[in-house]
Amino acid sequence: MTVTRPYHHGDLRRVLLQTAVTAIEEAGPAALSLRDLARRTGVSHAAPTHHFGDKAGLLTALAVEGFDLLAAALTAAGDDLLEVGVAYVDFAVRHRAHFEVMFRPDLYRADAPELRAARQRAGAALHIGVATLPPDRAEPAGARTDALAAWSIVHGFATLWLSGALPPDVEADPRTAARTVIRRLFPPP
Repeated sequence: MTVTRPYHHGDLRRVLLQTAVTAIEEAGPAALSLRDLARRTGVSHAAPTHHFGDKAGLLTALAVEGFDLLAAALTAAGDDLLEVGVAYVDFAVRHRAHFEVMFRPDLYRADAPELRAARQRAGAALHIGVATLPPDRAEPAGARTDALAAWSIVHGFATLWLSGALPPDVEADPRTAARTVIRRLFPPP
């Protein structure tokens, strides 16, 4: 007797990505397999391969989606560096699976043009917030250094939050806690 799998009408690629997010939230990106993804979505084992080629292709698509979501979140925060930083931390907490993949170039095709473009959009959104810092930078490379400092602060905070490594007395809400830390190092003008 042959077992037939249900056919997904609509956007199977989207369903596969959503299922990958769930699987990564459960066990991390390293444990993800295309075979398990096919089983979870109720499609043939070849279906994920048809859409993504291999696991690296799937994770590349997930990273692109993540960088686009991050760019949208940072842009929606406006041009206030504090709020852009809080939006970054909020993104990491709300989109943990994407965040865990986006900054692991060993898992995906870092040279993929669509990935480079998405990463550039997210970086540009972060730079908008940095551009609002007082213009009293003595060196021309100051803005680049400020952007790296801002990214390091918010990325480090988000990573510490997600890993549960922050002290137990830190504010229970990640947005509030991040706002306190960011304000300390990048006070309002």
